Amino acid sequence: MPHAELLDLARAAATQAAELAGRRRSEGVAVADRKTSSVDVVTHADRESEELIRSVLAQARPDDGFYGEEGSATTGSSGLTWVVDPIDGTVNYLYGIPHYAVSVAVVEGDPDPATWRALAGAVVNLGANETYTGTAGGGSHLNGERLQVAEAVDLSEALVATGFSYLQELRIEQGRVIAGLLPQVRDIRRMGTASLDLCMVASGRVNAYFERSLNPWDHAAGALIAREAGATVKGRGSLAEGKDFILAAEPAVAQQLEASLVLLNA
Repeated sequence: MPHAELLDLARAAATQAAELAGRRRSEGVAVADRKTSSVDVVTHADRESEELIRSVLAQARPDDGFYGEEGSATTGSSGLTWVVDPIDGTVNYLYGIPHYAVSVAVVEGDPDPATWRALAGAVVNLGANETYTGTAGGGSHLNGERLQVAEAVDLSEALVATGFSYLQELRIEQGRVIAGLLPQVRDIRRMGTASLDLCMVASGRVNAYFERSLNPWDHAAGALIAREAGATVKGRGSLAEGKDFILAAEPAVAQQLEASLVLLNA
């Protein structure tokens, strides 16, 4: 199946789920469960959104695998797997902050960022009426307009996005790193939705983004969109991005930021 057709399906599934999430938000949001800690919540809308996406994808491509945040993973026979975050930025969603997204990506190979090849992805932010899309080799777009990362700047002029773990021990360490990095950059942004942070690197709204402890569904679509806009997206050293670490930025900015983070033992 051509990448453009895969993207059409990703965008359609993400858009439908975003519209459902928007309706549920207007009706009132209830916490359904907690995951890694008492502040790591899942809502009923997260689960409903994922089931909708799973249904849309299964109807169109029943032989593909599915790897979502809220349900069990399924293995397909096609060699393709859909990697889905039904509501990224659930805490923003819970509080009514209009900065959350539905992220849908399709990858070739096992659902492991170290080995997969992302083919297409869509990230829909209903609150801002924005849809980010990307295909391997086909560039990335925001509402149909081609994206390009911001031009290189010195690290001292870089606006850097990041995020924090839900685990207290890791948060303490992340706070130490931010305290050391803050004097070296223009400013820090912590907006609470990893997929959108990556998309904002792609659109030039921030110069860089880094984070630890992300899951594959958090960055599958966003990393592809950032790469296709000209960003370096990577893990530590020569490693691919993954749960341990992800960094995305214009290549020269990425090099500067990584060097500073190494010195901070991030």
